[in-house]
Amino acid sequence: MSLKSLALIENWPVPTAAAGVVRADGTVLGTRGPAGHRFPLASVTKPLAAYAVLVAYEEGAIELDEPAGPEGSTVRHLLAHTSGLAFDEHRVTSAPGERRLYSNAGFEQLGDHLAKATEIPFGEYLRQAVLEPLGMASTSLEGSPAKDGVSTVDDLLRFAAEVQAPRLLDPRTVAAAMTVQHPGLKGVLPGYGHQNPNDWGLGFEIRNSKSPHWTGASSSPRAFGHFGQSGTFLWIDPDAGAACVALADRAFGPWATEAWPPFTDAVLAELRG
Repeated sequence: MSLKSLALIENWPVPTAAAGVVRADGTVLGTRGPAGHRFPLASVTKPLAAYAVLVAYEEGAIELDEPAGPEGSTVRHLLAHTSGLAFDEHRVTSAPGERRLYSNAGFEQLGDHLAKATEIPFGEYLRQAVLEPLGMASTSLEGSPAKDGVSTVDDLLRFAAEVQAPRLLDPRTVAAAMTVQHPGLKGVLPGYGHQNPNDWGLGFEIRNSKSPHWTGASSSPRAFGHFGQSGTFLWIDPDAGAACVALADRAFGPWATEAWPPFTDAVLAELRG
């Protein structure tokens, strides 16, 4: 089976795009475009980083509720964007747990915290804990755990299969990652404005009832994932039993808000059909 809906990426106003869909058992239902081309991920780096943090948690190197980041904040707060840190600055703008403040700085402090706890640089820990075991040989992180990952559709389909049917983590840990942390908090979803509530799990954004949103109108409320400012996204929809990755080399903007939801709806319709 090769999904015809993936051909919609050929209409996107971007120099290069690639996409693919994978089921929980690792069956790739189709790819389109150069699936081995390495794209900057921007914030799609965060789910990979979060997965490495959860491996460290299961290995006993850290605890989710131990102090990390600003005063009163924990590893869990940093993963769920509730530490109170600003978007791109290492300054505190609210008390931990009060607001959903999407924060690159929070993920950088998370990376620093893990590196200190394990005595391994974060990029190297990610490689050993997640990338190598999953065979993600074309993926690397040189720099910020918030935004400096580089990967391919082929590699991210391996990751998306893992999240759907975990082998590196206990399924209960992954279930927690896709469960709302600190429910009821409102906040801004970058590129999509104020959301109430603005639900997140542990490193993964949860769609729930958000509108507008980068997924599709037919995406289930349980769908979760991440998008990146470099024109990238990864969603996993448990109701559809599949995940989708799309990578492009044009910065996120109106083109993406117009192109992505109908693309996702077309993929979901074909999966259901």
